[in-house]
Amino acid sequence: MSGYNLAVRLLLLSDIHSNLEALEACLDAAPEYDFVANLGDVVGYGGSPNQVVDLVRAMDPVSVRGNHDCSCCGLTDLSTFNPVAAAAAMWTRSELSEKNLNWLRELPAGPLRGLQLNGMLWEVQLVHGSPEHENTYIASELSAGAALAESTFHLTFFGHTHIQGAYALRQKRTEAVPLEPVSSENRILQSRLALDPKLKYLVNPGSVGQPRDHDRRAAFAVYDEQRREVLFYRVPYDIAHAQERILSAGLPQALAARLEEGR
Repeated sequence: MSGYNLAVRLLLLSDIHSNLEALEACLDAAPEYDFVANLGDVVGYGGSPNQVVDLVRAMDPVSVRGNHDCSCCGLTDLSTFNPVAAAAAMWTRSELSEKNLNWLRELPAGPLRGLQLNGMLWEVQLVHGSPEHENTYIASELSAGAALAESTFHLTFFGHTHIQGAYALRQKRTEAVPLEPVSSENRILQSRLALDPKLKYLVNPGSVGQPRDHDRRAAFAVYDEQRREVLFYRVPYDIAHAQERILSAGLPQALAARLEEGR
């Protein structure tokens, strides 16, 4: 983490889902950053809940909670979960240490509006699902448009869908914004979104631990406040080891298989 300066880089992590190998690969690949934003679902699905929570807590991130965070620490029931997700949540709840359960219970609900970073108030908000409700999915231009129409913020960072990308509101029309490829070295893909200060954006860094856009590489992003850009990353990681942890824990085999498929 860099020292104090006027420019600030914000590391954006979302939907880690207890995947230690993916999280470590993302942190190894990340450029220099100043602060960390956690957009929720630190746990659930994967086989390393305590190791992941310990690592995230050590980064002292600005955080909002996710629906799996709530279910895995007992704040909500499992009535909305499918049997596979429910089985993983129950196992995670039994595995988490008391200090990690308490940390999850204390995570705030989104939206978290405005960030005090580096002595400045940033015109950004953090949510897990949507500014309208923390568990609502933004997965289309229609749902993105509804969220952007109500937003007063230049930037909203969200997760929940496990799909990396961005939407912008331009002249009352919402559109998915194409990302500009920057580089592809060592199987790490880097893309860029240049931000127009006159527009409002919804930005999803993608899922660290369980991507669902048919790219199995772990996903994260970095917001560069000075350059007015978001850099998106896709990073290979040791999927086989992550799968071994899932299967050794006795979790459903489907959770291991989907990591290979990226869906």
